[in-house]
Amino acid sequence: MKKRTAIAAAATGLLIGYGAIRMFQARAALFAPPPPIPHDPQRYARNGRALAVAEVLRTLAGGAALADGPIGTTLDAWTDGAPPGLRPALFFAALSLGDALSSLPIGYVEGHLRERRYGLSEQPARTWLIDELKGALIGTAVTAGLAALFGTAVRRAPNAWPIYASLGALPLLILGNIVVPIYVLPLFNRFEPLEGPLEVRLRTLASRYGCGDAQILRMDMSRQTKKANAFVVGIGRTHRIVIGDTLLEHFTDDEITFVVAHELGHYVAADTWRLIGLGEALATTVFIAAYFMIPREERERLRDRPLLLARFVFAMQLVSQALRPLLFAFSRSREWAADRFALAATGDPASGAAAFTRLRDQNLADEDPPRWFELLFGSHPSLRERIAALQPRR
Repeated sequence: MKKRTAIAAAATGLLIGYGAIRMFQARAALFAPPPPIPHDPQRYARNGRALAVAEVLRTLAGGAALADGPIGTTLDAWTDGAPPGLRPALFFAALSLGDALSSLPIGYVEGHLRERRYGLSEQPARTWLIDELKGALIGTAVTAGLAALFGTAVRRAPNAWPIYASLGALPLLILGNIVVPIYVLPLFNRFEPLEGPLEVRLRTLASRYGCGDAQILRMDMSRQTKKANAFVVGIGRTHRIVIGDTLLEHFTDDEITFVVAHELGHYVAADTWRLIGLGEALATTVFIAAYFMIPREERERLRDRPLLLARFVFAMQLVSQALRPLLFAFSRSREWAADRFALAATGDPASGAAAFTRLRDQNLADEDPPRWFELLFGSHPSLRERIAALQPRR
């Protein structure tokens, strides 16, 4: 117990110190905006890698601080008078909202300000803040709902709840893929059907693979960033291919066709369903592994106190981090498959290589990240490898 308390104290100190530094930097930037940073992809990539590692450490520190520190104890006492069925929802909703608000200076410095300084965004601070607050409210509501379901499973099935929780993850994953495209994403961006000759060209391409009725939408991505992107989202009737206006305005039609063919590859291969299946497998692994990581006496009292549930959540975080390489390896394999599909669909490797090169330059993308970073953080293969795969072999 003393060891856990010491770890929680160290984690709490780290969180407070990190947040205080970012708060100071955010305040200083508001009064005296720092100068732009020269176009330097390598510097941007190094900084991005450091921030990605810092985010993981901050997440784990937050879990440790909550599980055995004063924040968790205070929230647990605050919910003590509430009905048992509401305690988990109140506990984790308050935690989610408090974390989102306290993280605003961090997000401002590491996200908004950083992107503006590198010339990758022109979004005003006010609209950035509005988006962040929307996300905080949505996250709080979702967290409260999930915590209520989780707490109910623990109370109703004290010995078998990890199995029920694992089984319940599947419908929630499916529901999320239906709700997000229809109700959540439009809160942040405008989506409109793509029109004109390019739409006809892309629709013809999709029709060759039985997807002629796929929704092909234009998104005002420039509202937040100058980076170009396209993606597939949703399942069933909510399944759609989304193309950012930043991509449409700066890429040639041949390059756009290759990028959309890549996204069509995800669509045809039902990669969203594959990810749902993987998510279910990982959720089951995480629930069961975390269950056996916490002491037996605490497992038997999980239904009594939200604080003990927080300790279980911290165990889940540890297991999830251990599974990162597996998740990202699967993601990279699907990206390679989509690249191969795009090459077969368009027969135009030159436009594919040109598109990836333009993505690299416009997005200040890390062309060739270190191997360790790709294993732990890389959802996509390196652009250097993807471009090389499209160029003729000598």
